[in-house]
Amino acid sequence: MRRRLTVPDLGGARAAILHRPHATVQALTRQLAAIGLTAEAHWPDLGPSALGADYAFFDADMGHDAQFPWAPGAAPMPTVALIGSEAPGRVEWALGMGADAQLLKPVGDNGVYSALLIARASFEARRALAAEIAGLRSRLAERQTVIRAVTMLAAEGRDEDSAYACLRQRAMDWRVTIEEAAARLLAGGEGKHGRRHGS
Repeated sequence: MRRRLTVPDLGGARAAILHRPHATVQALTRQLAAIGLTAEAHWPDLGPSALGADYAFFDADMGHDAQFPWAPGAAPMPTVALIGSEAPGRVEWALGMGADAQLLKPVGDNGVYSALLIARASFEARRALAAEIAGLRSRLAERQTVIRAVTMLAAEGRDEDSAYACLRQRAMDWRVTIEEAAARLLAGGEGKHGRRHGS
């Protein structure tokens, strides 16, 4: 199913530009102002104020990891790589930094608006995917906790069905989820020392 693009309201948004003083910065700032964004140029690194920006543009030609106040790929906002040299190593570095979109240099009179929209959509998709993966990992960890608790209860002489029924009864007694009951059993060794259910 095709995902519908949500066009963000760019009026009043802030952009940080990490680029040495250059005509590129002036052209980019003009386009951003025409769209309704305020821009703040930084060099040789992004200052603390950049953390509050809605977008960040960075020079892919002369950039390096130490210029950023975040780890590679962990920018807290959509990022756009400003690319002049298409050398594979420079493009690879920009991708490693988590660039959500690109803008070729020299920057002219157009291209910034579409780069902002693509960057926002890519950033939000990546963030949603990361949240989904985190949720799946959490559920998998909880499932493994339940399996370990059932195995521990089964080691006391119950079959698996009886062990699971015992775990379910503990959860009801404690008024918690089965996953929380399993974690409590494993943390406190309740399976060996607590009351037995379903014996």
